[in-house]
Amino acid sequence: MKHIKSDSRRFPKSGSVSLVGAGPGDPDLITVRGANALSHADVVVYDRLVNPELLKMTRDGSEHIYVGKRAGKPSVSQDQINRILLSKALEGKFVVRLKGGDPFVFGRGGEECEALSGAGIRYEVVPGISSALAAPAFAGIPVTHRKLARSFTVITGHTIRGEDDAEVLRSAGESDTLIILMGLKNLEEIARRLIGFGRAPDTPAAVVERASYLNQRTVVGTLSTIGERAEGMESPATIIISPLAAMANDLSWFDQEETTEVEASPQLKSKIVG
Repeated sequence: MKHIKSDSRRFPKSGSVSLVGAGPGDPDLITVRGANALSHADVVVYDRLVNPELLKMTRDGSEHIYVGKRAGKPSVSQDQINRILLSKALEGKFVVRLKGGDPFVFGRGGEECEALSGAGIRYEVVPGISSALAAPAFAGIPVTHRKLARSFTVITGHTIRGEDDAEVLRSAGESDTLIILMGLKNLEEIARRLIGFGRAPDTPAAVVERASYLNQRTVVGTLSTIGERAEGMESPATIIISPLAAMANDLSWFDQEETTEVEASPQLKSKIVG
């Protein structure tokens, strides 16, 4: 297995791949290492959730290949993406695989590293800010709080269907703060199951749409009402289920929308945003 030496004073060489986390959306949230990698890339292979503004950081003449996936739409398969990374690196090029959020948080970065390692291609991983942390932060929702929440769990809500997924949801639902990515389509089913597993129906819940973008929108309700309140919202969206979700308006520093009252636990009375 070959890896690029981690040293901020040097850049990856030709014939290698850098898996770079692009962050949640705002281009300012990419790391310095990630921006440097983009500025040296011969090829950039990028996802649907990557802000196109980041491509302006690349040098003239670099090749940009879009491989975004969208549910229910024709898209490039993971095997095809792996082959693109391998073929470009084997041509002697420095390839940046630009992925929304963090490469290893539901981003299939591990699968791509396995393919690169198996082919003897040098690679590095540049962590990014996952929306699992950025969305709550931009909505004013702490994921932990010394008095109210000492644990948080992040899961994908994309495949909440069968019994295996139900067991994952049951276990995750025991965490003080539950953060769900890619779950907007299944939000009502997720809420129904969590209530069935014993989570209180009046547990505060929030959905953050397009976190860190100027048109970010946050909706706050309870586990029993969040599905209805989030109707019409679109992906990318992050779901937060926690007593802390009710703090969204009180601690909000980014949203500028009007607010209306919403039911919440007595100690954390809050508002709907959006």
